[in-house]
Amino acid sequence: MSNEKIINIAVAVAGIDEEYQQTIISGINKAARENKVNISYFTAFGGMLPSKRFDIGEYSIYRLIDFERFDGAILMTNTISDSEVKEYIIKKVRASGIPSVVFDCSDYPEFCNISIDNSMAMNQIVEHIITEHGAKVLNYISGPLNNPEAKARLNSFMTVMNKHGLEVDDKRIYYGEFRSQDGKKAIEEFAASGLPLPDAVICANDAMALTAATTLEKMGYKIPEDIMITGFDNTYNARNFCPALTSVGRPLEEVGYQACKILTDVVKGKELPSGVSLEATPVFTESCGCGTEDADDFKAYKKRSYTHTETVNAHITMINRLTARLAETEEEKEHTEALCEFIEELECERFSLCLTEDWKDSFDNGEQIIVHDDGEYAAFMTSPLIWDKGETRTVGFFPSSEMYPEHLKTGGNVSYFMPLHFRERCLGYYIVTNGDFPIYSLLCHSLTMNISNSLENIRKLFRLNKAMDELNKLYVIDPLCNVYNRNGFINIADDMFKECVEKKMKVMLSFIDMDGLKFINDNYGHNEGDFAIQRLASVIQECCGRRSICARLGGDEFVIFEVGVTSSSAEALQRRFDIRIDNMNSIIRKPYVLSASIGSVIAMPDENTTLYSIIQEADDKMYEIKKTRKNARKSEKIEGLHTNNEPKL
Repeated sequence: MSNEKIINIAVAVAGIDEEYQQTIISGINKAARENKVNISYFTAFGGMLPSKRFDIGEYSIYRLIDFERFDGAILMTNTISDSEVKEYIIKKVRASGIPSVVFDCSDYPEFCNISIDNSMAMNQIVEHIITEHGAKVLNYISGPLNNPEAKARLNSFMTVMNKHGLEVDDKRIYYGEFRSQDGKKAIEEFAASGLPLPDAVICANDAMALTAATTLEKMGYKIPEDIMITGFDNTYNARNFCPALTSVGRPLEEVGYQACKILTDVVKGKELPSGVSLEATPVFTESCGCGTEDADDFKAYKKRSYTHTETVNAHITMINRLTARLAETEEEKEHTEALCEFIEELECERFSLCLTEDWKDSFDNGEQIIVHDDGEYAAFMTSPLIWDKGETRTVGFFPSSEMYPEHLKTGGNVSYFMPLHFRERCLGYYIVTNGDFPIYSLLCHSLTMNISNSLENIRKLFRLNKAMDELNKLYVIDPLCNVYNRNGFINIADDMFKECVEKKMKVMLSFIDMDGLKFINDNYGHNEGDFAIQRLASVIQECCGRRSICARLGGDEFVIFEVGVTSSSAEALQRRFDIRIDNMNSIIRKPYVLSASIGSVIAMPDENTTLYSIIQEADDKMYEIKKTRKNARKSEKIEGLHTNNEPKL
């Protein structure tokens, strides 16, 4: 087996906290482990919250899938309520050309359709309610009509109603999304319509039927005495509800098993079948007034219920602790360390946190720029945390097209890709490998949102700190010359000065004033004057050593402050300055000469000396030097004038 190709199958699915999805997934996983197939679930919780922006972020996980890297695909698009997202997935799978399986959908003849006869079973349910229980007025809670299963079940309901000549009032039909909360919403809408109570409510699945039943009971109605109710799927909760729910049993685990097995056989050389049909069976029980069907063994039910409650309580405690811990984190490293404290409780072999390479920087002006214009994911990801059986490591960068930060080297692995985002902003995703927390815990969505929100908090704090740094820079840095301004100089130099007082170290303060700035501005413009100031600042920076700082105090005035100097430091600075200013003039080749006057003061400061007093002394000395140089230039001009006026011999 070691020499055989490892088969990789992608699964696109939504809402894995629902029993329908969980049961099919258990069948897929069973076949995958038997046949050493790697399964990658790309899953979202879209449609759960009343937020379009949130759904955009959730559905970004489907844009990550590079179907060409897989040997086959299982498309549970019947669980995805957004039609555009479904079509996007179908389009990408078609372009890849890999063999694919869909469920209860004949719209794509190139895919294998594994179907369960929805129509016949729904016919039998509605027929039973009308003929056996004498119902005349029926309400219907439907799934979304862009879902083939929902459409088939509604059509069957309508067919039986028309067969018996019973009116179908539009107000007695509610169109939901197959979500449990739709049952509650439907009953509330029916009650608000003002229509008389129906004899029965037929529901397109058990999840909606159960919440419809509990809502009716809260309103004071008894089931089935006041109103009958039916579901579809015969889930665990439906079988063990009180009253037990009349429903339709479907071999969902077998559906998942067959999907994985068919694709495995195709990769090994068999032809992809056009479709497989499985039977559904109506189950008539307490919620319609029929006799009790064999529910799960009561002792087993008690034990499972206790285990379930214990697990939920443990997960709630874990989520609360994780929430509190993540709230304390302010940096990415702290965030990954906090996650590591809790990953073991997820009971998985590997947990991989994958973030877009620019997740901290990518949302300026509130725009989402993670997904490129061509609809693909950003080119690179980073994995700051890979938790592997207790060991941790990181991956700096990896192409997003590879999806995994590290390749799986064996077969039989099951991985769940969960999107991380803040509203529509895609932050990345995490991968749970060989652990079923995403499907057996009702709190997986809560875990995902907690990780996402904590990452967003870190991102915002990072951006805030970055903005503060920029503001601080504006406060202490001169924007024209990119050296310290007066504020920056005083802040830094004052600490250096105090240290020299304590350690009895000599300091040197050099005051530098540019020569001829007014001449440059008047003759060549202020832009040229700014250029000259910038070049002078560059020369001054080059003259600074590791124990000195420089600053522009304003206009054409600069200072250099140096600590630990000797008596010859002023002369050394002047030599460095003269060499560098000559080099600069030869480089810029301007019609003017760049020059400056420097006044330097060397002092041994004590507690009675102030930095300001030394600055003032250096300023005075600089002006004396400037004045001397100006007088010297005047003398040279006068002497030259006299020489030119001498009479010729």
